[in-house]
Amino acid sequence: MELIHERAAGIDISKRDAKVAIRAPGKRKNSFVTTVTTWGATTNAILALREMLLDAGVTTVVMEATSDYWRPFYYLFEDALPVMLVNAKAARNIPGRKTDVSDSAWLAQLGAHGLLRASFVPAEPVRRLRDLTRARTIATQDRSREGQRLEKFLESSGIKLSATVTDLMGVSARAMLEALVHGERDPQKLASLARGVMKKKIPELVEALTGRFEEHHAFLVRMHLDRYDSLTASIDSLTARIEEAMLPFRTERALLETIPGVSTLVADVVIAETGADMATFETPGRLASWAGVSPGANESAGRVKSTHTRHGDSYLKGALGQAALNIARHPKGTYLGARYRHIAARRGRMKAIVATEHAILAAIWQMFTNGVIYDDVGEKFFIQQNPIKAKNNAIKRLHELGYNVTLTPTPNATDTAA
Repeated sequence: MELIHERAAGIDISKRDAKVAIRAPGKRKNSFVTTVTTWGATTNAILALREMLLDAGVTTVVMEATSDYWRPFYYLFEDALPVMLVNAKAARNIPGRKTDVSDSAWLAQLGAHGLLRASFVPAEPVRRLRDLTRARTIATQDRSREGQRLEKFLESSGIKLSATVTDLMGVSARAMLEALVHGERDPQKLASLARGVMKKKIPELVEALTGRFEEHHAFLVRMHLDRYDSLTASIDSLTARIEEAMLPFRTERALLETIPGVSTLVADVVIAETGADMATFETPGRLASWAGVSPGANESAGRVKSTHTRHGDSYLKGALGQAALNIARHPKGTYLGARYRHIAARRGRMKAIVATEHAILAAIWQMFTNGVIYDDVGEKFFIQQNPIKAKNNAIKRLHELGYNVTLTPTPNATDTAA
């Protein structure tokens, strides 16, 4: 097996310490000796370890992506040492021989022969942007859960407001909840707080607001509303900070927003998770595989066992899923929308959503690589690609509905049938 690095280090990291294995040439020709030591996980200990590795002359340092414990090591090493973060699944040790010491030695051996692929770790500005977008995503999810908790709690008071209004935190519903908290119990007066189109539902609102709302309920509803407002303030603060961090990526965000279904929030997450630098991903397929929106490859003895997608980047997948759902609900007229409907008709909505996510990422790779805006080929792409098949499918559907069909080609038709 070809030797790439004569001196390699493998680090198995835990919360409190790290096992460090250094693989170096031995006294005999073509022999190697592995020495394992234990180091603390504090900043001073990591800095001392860095100096030791520099003195040892290692040309590669391999560490597993264990939870978040790898971060202080990687961030303190990256400017001084050739450090490589690897997926624990790719560096899995032999079952039955797995200890922290053997894991570190195994990492050093794999790194010495160049058998591992480095995981993507973005530069510091992108990492900061990623921290902000992930915090906003978590806060948004927490706010949604708080609204769901409030909705469930209102059931115990007999208030069925969520069955009548679309958004429990909308202007009209929020005004009614505030009035309930402040002591108003008359359903007629509460329903009169409706605004806009909600005024048409006043009779239904009167019924929905008739219940046994007491001081106990008012106290807890107030708590839920305050939590919701606090999370909203946090989201607004994070959004303002993201706008500042996004200044170097304004061009990339503008490119992303030309894709149907991709909002500003989705574009922020895509840039934060990918770094907007496609040099890290050799092909669109590599990017889609890393994100977890490509079919899995699990074949043995000619039999395909599974095509499930891998886990991938949950934040990026969530943003792409939101864009795909926007496309699924989008009016006709776009290639992505036609692609979604084309696949959904044959393989179902969920597979169509994943396929649409894959198509979006492929477009993003091309746009960032070539510096161009999104060019939509239109919803007629599939018809133009195979017009005879499209015609036969249309005739078949009409036959299934009980119609005999005679076709007369138009002057611009490229295919004739009768």
